[in-house]
Amino acid sequence: MKITGIRCRAVAAPMRRPLATSVATLTASALLLIDLETDAGIAGRSYLFAMGRQNLAPMAKLVEAMTEMVKGDEVAPLEIERKLRARYALLGVHNVVLIAMAGIDMAAWDAFAQSLGQPLVRVLGAVPRPIPAYNSKGLGIMEVKPLAQEAAELVHEGFRAVKLRLGRPDARADLEALRAVKKAIGADITLMVDFNQALTVAEATRRAHMIDEEGGVYWIEEPIRADDFAGAARLAREIRTPIQLGENFMGPEQMAQAIAAGACDYAMPDAQRIGGVTGWMRAAALAQAAGMEMSSHLFPEVSCHLLAATPTCHWLEYVDWANPVLKRPAELRDGHVIIPAAPGTGVEWDEAAVERYRI
Repeated sequence: MKITGIRCRAVAAPMRRPLATSVATLTASALLLIDLETDAGIAGRSYLFAMGRQNLAPMAKLVEAMTEMVKGDEVAPLEIERKLRARYALLGVHNVVLIAMAGIDMAAWDAFAQSLGQPLVRVLGAVPRPIPAYNSKGLGIMEVKPLAQEAAELVHEGFRAVKLRLGRPDARADLEALRAVKKAIGADITLMVDFNQALTVAEATRRAHMIDEEGGVYWIEEPIRADDFAGAARLAREIRTPIQLGENFMGPEQMAQAIAAGACDYAMPDAQRIGGVTGWMRAAALAQAAGMEMSSHLFPEVSCHLLAATPTCHWLEYVDWANPVLKRPAELRDGHVIIPAAPGTGVEWDEAAVERYRI
């Protein structure tokens, strides 16, 4: 089975719950939809999350450039990754280059698994099983009263864990938000918090101690600049609440650096930044070697397959941001994501919706 072409389409999928963080407010999900076409009539599908419409065009241009490099090649994901890494070695396999490669990688693995008539999880050597998920599609920076109401709503959707965004200018406002959410969800619900890199090391240390004094949370995510592993290691040594990093790891190499620095207690790679399925499996081996629990960031449709094949599988971050353009969104049951039995990843487009939201 050989690649005959790769098609890219940009969409802005509406978000049912707009999300305000310490760095940006999202009201629509800017996605680059990728279809890897083959001479066997199989199409491998994936999507990239662009973090804003302005990033869609450069992502698409890179994917299109890479298409010319792999057209006619066999759908062998490891060989495709090796070839593209070699072609981009001088420019650097980081940031948007790695993201574009990851989009192709995920689509290639989807096509490869489809050709075998198996779901991706089985092709990776694992078996389908329910993956525990936390509800991450809300609890942004907002006033306390609607925040508490939204927290209760997210739990009532069937989840046993939710994530709260922090990083307000005033630490006391963050503390008020934390108290309100804890009260709204009760002691039996797991709560994570995410600062989205909002703080300096000194301020992060001060606020983390405040969180510790409030009884802690399950984890504190990205309190400082994502690549400041020395600062994160200092913070991890000084506080009781575990530090979570990983959504901004650019490839498994950077995850290895973070682990070596002692920068985090948990890791949560992002499928498009870690290098797709190929990068993820290498990252999973690093987590296993370090004895570190590994969660996912976004992309629940493919992350459920990947976490099932991860020895230290922890939590799946559930968002519904691609649902408007999917024929069959990820299935939820009792706070878990259910891996589809369909061959590949199970990702298929609702073509009418794609045209409706196309940019």
